[in-house]
Amino acid sequence: MASADLRDELTCSICLNIYTDPVTLPCGHSFCRTCIGDVLDTQEASGVYKCPECRAESQERPALVKNRKLRNIAENIRSTHPEQEEAGIPCTYCDSPVPAAKTCLHCEDAACICVYCMAGEHRGHQVETLNEASEKKKEKLRNILQKLTSQREEAEKRVQNLEELRRQVQGNAAGVTERVTALIRDIRKQLEALEKRVLSEISRQEEQVSPPSLRSNPAAGNKEGGAVQEDGNCLTRTGIRQRRLLCGSDLSDLTLRPSWDCDRITRRHRVPEASDMLLDVNTASDMLLDVNTASDMLLDVNTASDMLLDVNTAGRYVSVSEDLKTVSGSGINQGRPETPERFQVYPQVLSSRSFSSGRHYWEVEGSESGEWGVGMTYPSIERRGGQSLIGENNKSWGLEKIYNKVYYMRHDSKLTQLPHSFSCCRFGIFLDYEAGRLSFYELCDPIRHLHTFTAAFTEPLHAGFGVYEDNTWVRI
Repeated sequence: MASADLRDELTCSICLNIYTDPVTLPCGHSFCRTCIGDVLDTQEASGVYKCPECRAESQERPALVKNRKLRNIAENIRSTHPEQEEAGIPCTYCDSPVPAAKTCLHCEDAACICVYCMAGEHRGHQVETLNEASEKKKEKLRNILQKLTSQREEAEKRVQNLEELRRQVQGNAAGVTERVTALIRDIRKQLEALEKRVLSEISRQEEQVSPPSLRSNPAAGNKEGGAVQEDGNCLTRTGIRQRRLLCGSDLSDLTLRPSWDCDRITRRHRVPEASDMLLDVNTASDMLLDVNTASDMLLDVNTASDMLLDVNTAGRYVSVSEDLKTVSGSGINQGRPETPERFQVYPQVLSSRSFSSGRHYWEVEGSESGEWGVGMTYPSIERRGGQSLIGENNKSWGLEKIYNKVYYMRHDSKLTQLPHSFSCCRFGIFLDYEAGRLSFYELCDPIRHLHTFTAAFTEPLHAGFGVYEDNTWVRI
């Protein structure tokens, strides 16, 4: 302990090492000659000299008195206790390797300095210890690391969202591809069948128009034609031709005699008129229009897969499933409170979602037995009385199953029975709001267009569902 105290007394307060050639100032403080000399040199420009320890001032450069006794003691200590190198950051301004005592943060140098530099060139600068500077740097690094960590987590979330979106797009693309492929296959089948029907009908009508006698014996036909031409008093050439084509006369049914008698011309079979011959062609055009409608249905369409039933509109004898996807008729009063939006007479329910723009498609399935209906309706539809039935007013349009396999289209109190029977109870509904089209399709094999309503929609449209007998059901 005594040796440590003695070593501290023999340490220069500038270089923090044992004195080397110690000298003493008039104030009595001792320093290494080199150390105090450098300090006095830096103070010379200011004209005031100060002691680094007691800050005693002098207008003239103080004389340095050699302290021999202190030098001897210092050399003795140095020889018996070799000096150990100090660890730490060296001072960047000292010539000898002196450890830095403080670091400067507020000057342009931003360097580590020792006590000697604090009294010299960096006098008056605001400084702090290495530990303080280190803690501040660590705090800044922690903040930066926290921000980077947060940004990385956000980036990972975005990557996950993009992956999920990619999977959804792939799934939707696969579904659309399958539907388009099935539609094109059905179109091809329908076109082939349509071609056969039209060509067969043309051949049949051609056979019906041409008399068998002319087909089997053209010469006889020419002879009979001459006889017809000779009797111009009864029929002109133009009149005969018109009667054959438009009045339905068949050459095979005419009795040709030397004296032509108009009263004996009889008609046994009617030859189809030109308008009748075009009937199947028009039907073919209608089928092609239906194909175009089905094709448009697959382009730029929002699939309403999230459609749910609104229990607040369900009638008292309507049962709604927990997933809000199925409605069924029930003979038991469900005990729902009477509200303005609830159907009071008919067992019907609306969807919670409405459509006021765009193109939308969804599918429904109904029970094979019983009476039920599906369609679209304005939210302003009546909830009481006979006008509250879907399709019985000008605010709703619907497909209604009345008897087994018998279907009607209903709008504004007008019923249109669909002519053909049905092979399944699954239907697709396509809404083009801006174009004013509401189409219904039977989802059998092949897909068949049933009916399209056209209107200028003026309100948002809700999907409507009705179950008019017990144990009947409709599922979205």
